[in-house]
This record gives sequence, C-alpha cells and structure tokens, in this order.
Amino acid sequence: MAKADIEDINRNIYDFKNADNYDFKIEKGLNREIVEEISKMKNDPDWMREIRLKALEMYNKLELPTWGPDLSELNMEEIATYVKPKSKLNSSWDEVPEDIKDTFDKLGIPEAEKKSLAGVGAQYDSEVVYHSIKEDLLKQGVIYTDMETAVREYPEIVKEHFMKCVPISDHKFVALHAAVWSGGSFVYVPKGVKLDIPLQSYFRLNSPESGQFEHTLIIVDEGASLHFIEGCSAPKYNKVNLHAGCVELYVKDNAYLRYSTIENWSKNMMNLNTKKAIVGKNAQVDWVTGSFGSKVSMLYPMSFLNGEGAKTEYTGITFAGGGQNLDTGFKVVHNAKNTSSIVNSKSISKNGGSCTYRALVRINENAKNSKCSVSCESLMLDDKSRSDTIPVNDIRTDDVIFSHEAKIGKISDKEIFYLMSRGLSEEDAKAMIVRGFAYPISKELPVEYAVEMNNLINLELEGSIG
Repeated sequence: MAKADIEDINRNIYDFKNADNYDFKIEKGLNREIVEEISKMKNDPDWMREIRLKALEMYNKLELPTWGPDLSELNMEEIATYVKPKSKLNSSWDEVPEDIKDTFDKLGIPEAEKKSLAGVGAQYDSEVVYHSIKEDLLKQGVIYTDMETAVREYPEIVKEHFMKCVPISDHKFVALHAAVWSGGSFVYVPKGVKLDIPLQSYFRLNSPESGQFEHTLIIVDEGASLHFIEGCSAPKYNKVNLHAGCVELYVKDNAYLRYSTIENWSKNMMNLNTKKAIVGKNAQVDWVTGSFGSKVSMLYPMSFLNGEGAKTEYTGITFAGGGQNLDTGFKVVHNAKNTSSIVNSKSISKNGGSCTYRALVRINENAKNSKCSVSCESLMLDDKSRSDTIPVNDIRTDDVIFSHEAKIGKISDKEIFYLMSRGLSEEDAKAMIVRGFAYPISKELPVEYAVEMNNLINLELEGSIG
C-alpha cells in the first residue's frame, strides 16, 4: 500500500513578515556595555540594574547544557538582544502603527479579544505595543500590565518575586534572560477574585538575527482563580533567532491557575524558554502546552508543590517535522504531604523530525500520601523520524502512589486500511488518526485556541499521496 508523502508545513499564515523597520536595534553580542545600555533605555531602578549585571556575570560563568539538543549554531555575537519597534505602548488598537496592527490582525488577536478575552497584551520584538483589561476587573483590583510598568508602579511586589521562582543561577539561558529581559506581562489577582474569562499575551518576533526575552510574572492570591493564555510566533529567516523568555507563577493557598501556551516559532528559532510555578496549600496549577515551531526547543515547565494538598496537571503535545529537534517535558517536585500531579504528554514526529520527552518527578521524604501519574505517548509518521523518552523518577518515600506509562509507535497500516475502506483517502485517514491522537490536548483549550491548534496540525499534515 502506497504511503502518503506528508509535506512540510505551509506557514503562510505565520511566515508573513514586515520590513525590519525599528526605532532602535542594539548592536549584536553580549557585554556589560550592552546590558547597561538596555537598562538605561528601560529607566531601570538601581535594584533592577544590579540584577542585570549580576546575571551577566553568572551567564559568563555557566556552561552551555551538553545533555540536550545541539546548540552549536547559536552564536550570541550574531544576536541583537534588544529591538525597539516604532511604537509606544497603546491602550487602543487604533493607535498601534498600521504595519504592526496588521500583523496582529492577521494572527486574529483583536478579534479574539472582542470575543473571548478579559484582557490582552501584545508584544512586537522587544516591547509591548498594546495592553488592555476590562473595566470590571480593574474595579476588583486585578492588575494586568506590561512588566516595565509593573517595575515602576508596583516595585515592592516585583522585587519580592522577580527571579525568585526561577533563580538566575538556574542555567545559562536564565542568566542571559535576566541580563537582557524586555517586555512581558505582570498579573496580580487579589484574594478571592475569580476571572471567568482568560487573559492573553501574544509575543511576535519580527526582526531577523535578534532575540526575544519577555518576562511573565503572575501572582494568583489566596482563593483566586485565573486562566492565562500565551501565544508565540515568528516568520522564518535564513539565520538563527533566539527566544529565551521566563515565566514565574505564584499560586497562593486555595488558588487556581491554568497556563495555556501555543508556541509556533519559525524553524530558524532556538526556543530556550523557562517556566516554573510555586503552588501553595490546596492550590492548583495546570499547564496546557502545544509546541509546533522552532528549529530547537528546550522547554520543561516545572511545578513546586510546596503546600499540603497542592496539585498540578500537565497536558502537552509536541509536533516535530524535518530539521526540528524538540526536547520538551515536565518537572514536578512534591514538597508536602497529600500533594498530587498528573502528567499527560504526547508527541508526533515526521520527515525525520526528533521529539524527546524529558521529565523529572521528585517526591521528597516529607511528601507522604502523595500521588503521581505519568503517561507519555509518541507517534511517528514515518521510518525517518525519532522519538525518545528520558524520565527521571526520584521517589524518596514509600508512602506514595506512583505510576509511569510510556508508549512509542507508528500509525497502524490496519487502521489506515480500515478508514480507507470507509471511503477516506490515505492522507485523510492519516490526518484523522493524528487529530484523534491530539484530541486530549486540544479539548483542554478554549474553543478559539483549540481551533488554532487543529489548524496547525492540519498545516503540518498538508501533502499529497506519492
């Protein structure tokens, strides 16, 4: 039986690009003068400038990770770490420059804001160009703004939490991020306030040979709840771009946070992002992640279950095509009794793409009566692709319930034959199986974003029978 030749993704909807028309682009490379110039342009207070310089020192001391994908193509001497677009921060889409507004129109962000979001932040290269929040949330004390504004207007809150969940010594690219960070979002949800509609930040990198280093800091106070959505994309260039953002989440006692991400970087992007959450007593953080783009990804969201009864759930899908090495997974540390975690990871690889599920589960001695369930499934669409599972399970007490299940396989010829016998083409049969495989992930997203994820899968599967 002839096999469907699944072609590479048609990325026209994401690969459109504007002229590299910036207000300012810092010289390429990384040194003290560059970090100080970024700090000066940001009007940083002294304490933030000191963090940046300390992080630069740490960056110069730390080695590149050697246990994951090959990062030898990344040369920081060829990366501009700060690009200021020709736009100020606006609260109305009408005030955003036409070329930048057109970008977000094509990505559907203004339309999504009207239909299904309580607030939106939009970043273009290194700066947030648009931010909004519904008036009724302001009246309840919800803060949703860009990080620069937060540093100026809420310095004590930021100082207490910034680079504390993710310390600058964590790894080389966290140190890089802390030295040159720009843009990002700050959210504070007061005690007992429950948001029924999500907030969303969207990060668009347009400038070639540059990096994006947004910082997201979210604090969900006691008894509050929030769904936050993060979207990312970039057009394809012939040279490497870099994304090294950082996400710090603080979920206080009895609070709830769902953090959903659709990452669709271009295939010249090195995506070296870091995301961590600290979870309080009887609180819960849920991660929903779709990773579709980038040449290389190293991304492992992490939850620290510090309060008794804390919970976390990770639901993620990774799709790697030719030339992609996507190394993703999840980490959880149980630091209190009666905590629980559920991990449900899926990956799809095709045309020689490589997916790796890399994970850590640590249940410490004092985390008695805790539960953890891990399920990892991988689907390979051809004989050229690769899928690996590298779990680390560190269980330090006997008083736990723990299970780990992993499955790697290919699309069954019998399944394809059965569907073709019911009138489907071979290509449609394959696509139906893949969409069914991905369904547990897409059903966890709001409707608009599930549609986007399914569209991405359809684009990845476009092709004809050879």
